[in-house]
Amino acid sequence: MLNKVTPRLHRFAAARFSPEGEFGLHLTVGVAMLLAAMAVFARLAGAVVAGAPITQTDLEVANWLHEHARQGGLLRELLLVVTHVHSTPGMLALTAIAGIWLYRRGHRYWIVALIASVPGGMLLNVALKHTFERARPHFVEPILTLSTYSFPSGHALAATVFYGFLACYAARHARGWPGRVLPFLLAAAMIFTVAFSRMYLGAHYLSDVLAGMLEGCGWLAVCITAAVTFNRRSAARQKRQTGSAPPQEV
Repeated sequence: MLNKVTPRLHRFAAARFSPEGEFGLHLTVGVAMLLAAMAVFARLAGAVVAGAPITQTDLEVANWLHEHARQGGLLRELLLVVTHVHSTPGMLALTAIAGIWLYRRGHRYWIVALIASVPGGMLLNVALKHTFERARPHFVEPILTLSTYSFPSGHALAATVFYGFLACYAARHARGWPGRVLPFLLAAAMIFTVAFSRMYLGAHYLSDVLAGMLEGCGWLAVCITAAVTFNRRSAARQKRQTGSAPPQEV
């Protein structure tokens, strides 16, 4: 019995790490990323709900940043621009521009992944906000006044799925490791800039933006993995029907 099971396990493992398989390496990495993001998000959310020490850190960081932000200056003005560009209308506009560009290049599966990632992720974020109902930071002289809930950060989520999506697309079509790594470094810089703008302007706590980024990573893993899987299954099905494999989009 063991002699029969072992080869099956080897074939299963090989299929899960195959770069070109329908359910290969992309699915393994996507599931691993999703599970990791969910686990850390759940731990962070539990700490916030239970009033763990991180909530005290949230208050200390928020107060320290607010004291600097209320003095004004160029940094505050730049971060106000950043935060407004990455508001809901701004992100939908950026998504539309990216979608039009992808449409002209004929990448329909990437378009589906983009729509699912950004607008879909924003809807997911609204649902989570109403699940946790955490109040935003409160100051006597606020810079931004918002009536919505705070946890997790919608700006951090939107930046993570949008720039993460662009990084995945650029890396997929790059040649060589430098071209595959650089998009993720640039995406990380943009995501952290947007997240910092929300903290600096007093719209979110530290744990809010961390949760938004984790939420974004998990949701992006679902969307990209699903798009790649559907594309490869479609290509494999056409190959079985015609005997020749069509070019894959992703």
